[in-house]
Amino acid sequence: MGDEVSVVRVPGWQRFEWLRHGFSTRAGGVSTAYGERSLNLGWTKDVEVALVAENRRRFVNAIGGADRMRLVGVRQIHSDTVWMVGEGDGALEGRLQTAEGKAVLEGDGLITDVPGVLIGVGTADCVPVLVVDGKKKVVGAFHAGWRGTVAGIVEQGVARMVSEYGSRVEDLEAAVGPSIGACCYAVGHEVHKKFGARFRYAEELFRVGDEEDLTTWYLDLWEANRRQLLDSGLKEEQITVIGECTACVEDGSGAMKYFSHRGEMGVAGRMLNVVGVAR
Repeated sequence: MGDEVSVVRVPGWQRFEWLRHGFSTRAGGVSTAYGERSLNLGWTKDVEVALVAENRRRFVNAIGGADRMRLVGVRQIHSDTVWMVGEGDGALEGRLQTAEGKAVLEGDGLITDVPGVLIGVGTADCVPVLVVDGKKKVVGAFHAGWRGTVAGIVEQGVARMVSEYGSRVEDLEAAVGPSIGACCYAVGHEVHKKFGARFRYAEELFRVGDEEDLTTWYLDLWEANRRQLLDSGLKEEQITVIGECTACVEDGSGAMKYFSHRGEMGVAGRMLNVVGVAR
């Protein structure tokens, strides 16, 4: 695994000079629990707090934040709860996070227009969705596993950007980040039933894995969240799907590019997927 922190960015978003964003990979860190020099960015039980803090410092620096951006997250619970980070919060200790940087608030989305705040969600197969209002300089980060997708976290997030900041959907751009693809995401009857009860287009999101096994389906969470963005009023040209599966995509050396809960049998680090307004 390489020494350089590798960041996946959204094509075209570099035109926003004020914007800082990126999806992390597993390369360029100091952790050893999930492979040598791995960039685990989650507060997992297998990695010392100091190593996670150093990994996060490296990642923020690679994003372009250095010491001028404060990273803020949430304790993710697979919900439709979205928190707004306001000017008075400062993204500091207390209401938002502990002194070590661990999240205090429970939810699965963050929105902000405060310069110097880098909001992010952690993933290891779930879908990260970043949304940017290029006119008002408002950003959102949302965590959508299958439960969050059924709960409508992305629709809720876009609605909150509109209601809290006056964003117009025609000014938004969204990116569906690296996450487990339909190639690898096998689910059972419970998930299939939940999606069927929630979305009119649910059957378009599934394919049967084996004609002899009609109890297993492969779910396309990328398309599910893209459709939520369309239902929120965005047009196809406003949405980018990165299209890299965390469970099977490899880097240039043939190693896994991302952490994957499924691909690594439940023993995996975490990526961070962040967006913010530079000072």
